[in-house]
Amino acid sequence: MSKMQLDIVTPEKIVYSDQVDMVITRAANGDIGILPKHAPLVSPLQITAVRVKKDGQEEQIAISGGFIEVRPDKVTILAQAAEFAGDIDVERAKRAKERAEERLAKSEGDLARAERALKRALNRLEVAQSANK
Repeated sequence: MSKMQLDIVTPEKIVYSDQVDMVITRAANGDIGILPKHAPLVSPLQITAVRVKKDGQEEQIAISGGFIEVRPDKVTILAQAAEFAGDIDVERAKRAKERAEERLAKSEGDLARAERALKRALNRLEVAQSANK
């Protein structure tokens, strides 16, 4: 099976750079699976997990929104933040989730910001749990 280059980049660093078999993520209009020789595409990404399939193995990377550019031989994800499942501080993510839920329940402060914080925390927790399965 042919492979394609996947680069996941944040403002701070290159988080991932390798040849992969498939990338699955959630773009602006829904889930997308990308194989080598995929048609060119540029799309915003939601707060989601990026599933990376390589040599029969799968790993997940939590991203906090960004953009994806797909070319036939390369996928580039520009993310605001990205973390491997094993690097996620679960307790910190739980605390962030609780703070966001409290702000939303009290309807105080910037509710849109609280909703994004809640989505980020839930995404990080889901990705962290995927590493323990």
